[in-house]
Amino acid sequence: MHADVEPIVRQFFEDDNFARHCGVELVSVEPGRAVARMTIKPEHFNGYKIVQGGAIFTLADLAFAAASNSHGTVAVAINVSITFIKAAKSGVLQAEAREVAHNPKLGTYVVEVRDGQGDLVAQFQGLVYRKSERIADWYNQQR
Repeated sequence: MHADVEPIVRQFFEDDNFARHCGVELVSVEPGRAVARMTIKPEHFNGYKIVQGGAIFTLADLAFAAASNSHGTVAVAINVSITFIKAAKSGVLQAEAREVAHNPKLGTYVVEVRDGQGDLVAQFQGLVYRKSERIADWYNQQR
């Protein structure tokens, strides 16, 4: 990634109101990779008092979005799936996204969500369509 893209990509995702509302924080982003985390709070629990699947999905989705857009071109999800492996009840969850395949139009990503003990909580897979628009161009037009 070019030095001038990184700050814009980071800002683009720091402006994600829904992720921020859910307590999801972007920790790092580099070409084809991203890490996000979420400290578990009572509002993340479902009726069974474990972290609601949508909260885990939102965490994984932000990491996926940051990794797939890290090359500076707008990438939008066209297919995603998640498998829940272990319940989470407390602590911090971390999602690490990595690029599996990259071409000018499509990108494939795998995201692992782990708890504080390093145990796998969920695995997320996603496919993006890469638009021709650059994030920097879009972002500057929004200002």
